[in-house]
Amino acid sequence: MRAIQDAMDVLNGKWKISIISSLCCYNTRRFSDILNDVEGISNRMLSKELKELEINKLVKRTVLDTQPIAVQYELTEHGNTLKTIIFNLTDWGIEHRKKIVGK
Repeated sequence: MRAIQDAMDVLNGKWKISIISSLCCYNTRRFSDILNDVEGISNRMLSKELKELEINKLVKRTVLDTQPIAVQYELTEHGNTLKTIIFNLTDWGIEHRKKIVGK
């Protein structure tokens, strides 16, 4: 049970799974792209969540040498290990919606 709790501690909250999902689908995303992908998240909360994911070695932040300066995010090698889980969760969500709503 401790391993499940460890995973939940890293992925807890309303937004982390959605942020990781965005990066799973697009490989690299700019801050504004993720902000558009994750419906309802604020700039401040996205920044906080990305920092926590970076601390946990799931997301890599790269400052691009552009004018104006842009920041790009991507999953780390360790973060990429979540792809199977995210895709399985997506499949489960589709099947669950069919059972509950019939669509």
